[in-house]
Amino acid sequence: MEINWKIKNFDTLLAPELYQILRLRSEIFVVEQNCVYQDLDDKDQKALHLFGEIEGSIVAYCRLFKAGDYFDFASIGRVVVAANQRGKKLGHELMNQAITNTQKYLGEQNITISAQLYLKKFYESHGFIPTSKTYLEDDIPHIQMQKQA
Repeated sequence: MEINWKIKNFDTLLAPELYQILRLRSEIFVVEQNCVYQDLDDKDQKALHLFGEIEGSIVAYCRLFKAGDYFDFASIGRVVVAANQRGKKLGHELMNQAITNTQKYLGEQNITISAQLYLKKFYESHGFIPTSKTYLEDDIPHIQMQKQA
């Protein structure tokens, strides 16, 4: 099945798209990871929303921020792949899309992420390097990483 990639700003997301995005984020970041936190952080309105659909269902998602909207550099966050789509290299495809679209739409080469520590090697495979010590975010070990031009 082929994935259809879309990128939209908040105001152009359709209600069903926004619902699927929030549901996916909640399924993974709240339920699967057993982490109670405030996902709706008033930053979605500033972000570009990148998502991949298969047969009308959103199966991969992240949000992109220009420099200064989240970190000093552009950033990628809320990176998520639906549980039933894992093991198909979709996360790598999502990150390739995220990096390309951050450069294309935001004109940014330097990108910062706040990565869950267990995904450090995954992000390193996309050119990100650690720029902080491990810290807790919502009781989950994270590390700040950057990709520079």
